[in-house]
Amino acid sequence: MKKNKDVAVKESSSESVLKEIMSGDPVRISLSILLGFIIGAIFMVVFDSGVVKSWSNFGADPNYALSSVWWTIQDGYGALFSGSIYNLNADNFIDGIRPLTETLRFAAPLVMAGLGVALTFRVGLFNIGATGQIMVGLAGATFVSTRMELPPVIHMLLATVVAVLCASVWGIIVGILKARFGAHEVIVTIMLNYVAASLFTYFLREPSLLLEANGGGTPKSDRPADTAMLGSLLGPEFKLHYGLIFAVLAVVGYWWLMERSTFGFRFRMVGHNASAARAAGIKVENTFIWALAISAGFAGLAAANQALSIQGGLTTSIEAGIGFDAITVALLGGSRAGGVAMAGLLFGAFKAGASSMQVAGVSPEVLGVVKALIVLFIAAPPIIRAIYRLPKPGPKMIDVMKKTAKVAK
Repeated sequence: MKKNKDVAVKESSSESVLKEIMSGDPVRISLSILLGFIIGAIFMVVFDSGVVKSWSNFGADPNYALSSVWWTIQDGYGALFSGSIYNLNADNFIDGIRPLTETLRFAAPLVMAGLGVALTFRVGLFNIGATGQIMVGLAGATFVSTRMELPPVIHMLLATVVAVLCASVWGIIVGILKARFGAHEVIVTIMLNYVAASLFTYFLREPSLLLEANGGGTPKSDRPADTAMLGSLLGPEFKLHYGLIFAVLAVVGYWWLMERSTFGFRFRMVGHNASAARAAGIKVENTFIWALAISAGFAGLAAANQALSIQGGLTTSIEAGIGFDAITVALLGGSRAGGVAMAGLLFGAFKAGASSMQVAGVSPEVLGVVKALIVLFIAAPPIIRAIYRLPKPGPKMIDVMKKTAKVAK
């Protein structure tokens, strides 16, 4: 009798563990990504003229119609793989591995900016001002890199620090308006995005404001000094630079801040329940200011990555949508350090492989559809649970183990 009871306890424990795994965020996010790619494949097939033509003759040659669907999907996602991971048709290893280095290069600023947005999510805020913070950081980094003469490493580090400080000041403005005057951070950050973009363009147009390059009608800055440039990480054969090191350090720093530091504990406590945090003696308003300042600092790192890695001068398009993509990266990564890093790599692969997909005859907008659908599914967990019949989140593992121990007794 006791043996049967022990077996029942073990089976119940195993079922609880499996249920927790299947209802957890990693599984749900992975299935959201998979579903996004599946629907993206449907878009490729439905809007491909060759596939449509082959299916119009399905009765005469069904094998050709079915194979055209397979080859269209294979060519599309095969081009994405070749353009972002490894080029199987390359003549040598260097050319073959170059797509992966491009994915890492595109992912670095997305990861850094995504960490900033993720931090505010953990504090219960919604910072969508990474675009403006990057713009301000770009202005600061460009000023240092074009108007100062310093030794190589010091010049690059100073330009990076100034970019972070400028972006942090832009974030502090939001924090003060939020904490002291009750302004909503979403509205404030949206408005400051416009202000920062206009200021950045104004700086590029005004010679007296230090950022206007000599000659040309398009607003453009001078080229950063060689001493301020981010050095090549793998040699001249690749475009990958030391911005990747900054991204790795940012991930480690974010993890330590949020998971191991007292500061991070306060952030998480405020995000979980601001009222309880205030009752425990935490100054919630000051926490908001610090969170928005540090969040903007991560965006400043992304700005330094962009400003100090170009061969020519900066233009108004240098931000390249990183600020808004950072929101998606933070959502996809669950606001966790490792998750944001993986999401940044995924979106970096999309950016690196888009041109290869276009060469293969697949519209790069398909990737935009995939990205949007992934975010949609992640933002609406019930949809994924209904499609894949996933269990609802149950009690935490520690609660399961306690119940199991009681039953065993």
